[in-house]
Amino acid sequence: MAIARPEHRDLLRSALIGILTVALSMVAVGLLAVNLLHLSALYLPKVAMVFAAGALLMLLALPADHPSGRIGAANEVTIARGALVALLAGLVGEHTGAATAALAVAVAAIAMLLDGVDGWLARRSGMSSGFGARFDMETDAVFVAVLALLAWQSGKVGPWVLLSGLLRYLFGGVALLLPRLRRSVPSSYRGKTIAVLQMLALIVAIAPASSVAVAAGVAAGALLALVFSFALDVVWLLRQPLLNEVLQ
Repeated sequence: MAIARPEHRDLLRSALIGILTVALSMVAVGLLAVNLLHLSALYLPKVAMVFAAGALLMLLALPADHPSGRIGAANEVTIARGALVALLAGLVGEHTGAATAALAVAVAAIAMLLDGVDGWLARRSGMSSGFGARFDMETDAVFVAVLALLAWQSGKVGPWVLLSGLLRYLFGGVALLLPRLRRSVPSSYRGKTIAVLQMLALIVAIAPASSVAVAAGVAAGALLALVFSFALDVVWLLRQPLLNEVLQ
């Protein structure tokens, strides 16, 4: 495996230190949540499994597209965001009381706020990389999927809300069949804005103070915006070969 090469050892060591440091804090928070909220004995194993899966995928992808010999502060923040997402994922299948929902909102709000920090750190430190961008994007995708599951679990919205988390993966599945969709879409203010609105809407939906009408309304509005954004990206990708042929 590429990750075992000597030139990757410092990078691997740096990543493992970051992962283990975050994991210890995550377990401490998880234990506190179990004791305060009387969560099930499965809560911590669920959290650990989600975090371990994400960490393994990160380590496997790290050497291919990371230019530095250390993981960097930006990716360390993304690892921390991954731990917060794992803490949220552990709540799937737990009881849905007001205190549990309040915890979910607090953890999700911190994760969303940190979403802007990792990119800023990468640019400030000059350590922007294809790996970091992909790591951040995949963490966002899992974050939205977990929030959608929690929104459905709350009973305030129907199973349609799961499309908020599944749409990105459905797009990836279709792209396997249509080569035109496999290219990268240029980063846009529209895409970033809708991604933030999606997270915010789902956090509002799971908030204990939100009524059924409010939860369903904001979640549906955000989903429609997301579908529209994906549709624009699909149209852009499908038109690219035609535009290239005209230019040639």
